[in-house]
Amino acid sequence: MEYSPEFKKNFATAYLAEEYERLEKEAADALEAAGTDVELVRLAKEDETRVRAREAEILSEIERILAKEKETEMQPRSVVLELRAGTGGDEAAIFARDLKEMYQKYADSKKWRTQVIDDLTLEITGAGAYDALRYETGVHRVQRIPLTEKSGRIHTSTASVAVLPLRDFSKIDVLPADIEMEFSRSGGAGGQNVNKVETAVRLIHKPTGIDVRSSSERSQQANREKAMQILVAKIEQLHEEEEAKKHAATRKAQIGTGDRSEKIRTYNYLQDRVTDHRLKKSWHNLPKLLAGNIDDLVEALRAASSSGAA
Repeated sequence: MEYSPEFKKNFATAYLAEEYERLEKEAADALEAAGTDVELVRLAKEDETRVRAREAEILSEIERILAKEKETEMQPRSVVLELRAGTGGDEAAIFARDLKEMYQKYADSKKWRTQVIDDLTLEITGAGAYDALRYETGVHRVQRIPLTEKSGRIHTSTASVAVLPLRDFSKIDVLPADIEMEFSRSGGAGGQNVNKVETAVRLIHKPTGIDVRSSSERSQQANREKAMQILVAKIEQLHEEEEAKKHAATRKAQIGTGDRSEKIRTYNYLQDRVTDHRLKKSWHNLPKLLAGNIDDLVEALRAASSSGAA
């Protein structure tokens, strides 16, 4: 990396840039002061060697700071959890809502902001939200006796979770011509005009068939922008899943595939137990976990990812 005066304009690197320029001037002044005196010139050149070594350290530190800033800039500012009922009919839909409430309560415990985008789609905003929830993508299975079951049979149902990071800077471009847009009336509470004006927006990405609906905002424009953010995130995720499948053999350091078709966890009510199949580990006290107390589970997944466990 070469020195640039632009480094002085960045608050995080300004002090290093000033030290670099001070050292440059110090070395130049020493050589000028030495004149033609052989001994002074020798000492000035020795000092210049020390200066150049320190300058290299400064440039290395500036490079590290700028890389960290870029990494932070690319970090998701919020995360969208999209839940869908799987096999199991009404019981699967109930389970999907149970999971949604679990994530909402977990977010509340972290003082993160939550917003329901549309029915089972939840946006969570807060420092560290994506890092904590990124490993929730996949199929969640529940084994329990439904309240409507009169013979006491255990039912197995599933719900899928997709975790979508929302970034300020997208890695892909979505062509307007590839998007089909539909409008409809928003349902639920929200004011006198909610059911009179078509504020809800549905976007369909024609090349992939991916669709997104947003109905939480008060205006059509705001819902369109929110739907577009989520659509871009879903397309990015699709590309990442395709790349992951191509390089599956080299992904041992990651937890699962990040694919929503992968069964990752079972919630067994009769045994009061939650089992994460990727970790091959279980936790008891199911009501407590469903009340949003999933810190131990989240930390175990983080630790396994950091250590390279699959």
